[in-house]
Amino acid sequence: MHLNIEIELEEDGRWLTEVLELPGVMAYGKTREEAILKVQALTLRVLADRIEHGESVPGMDTVFSIAA
Repeated sequence: MHLNIEIELEEDGRWLTEVLELPGVMAYGKTREEAILKVQALTLRVLADRIEHGESVPGMDTVFSIAA
């Protein structure tokens, strides 16, 4: 699974980050690095929530292998 983060500097000086493959997953930060860390953490929470609720998560089948 590969997720792309789009980064934009707002007029008020805040950084806005968004994960393009997950609509609505956005975060602001005072610095570029803070915004990236926040959107990464939010992305992991969103993916975990989807798995817990039985929703499909593209590419997740290649993340884990189940031993017999």
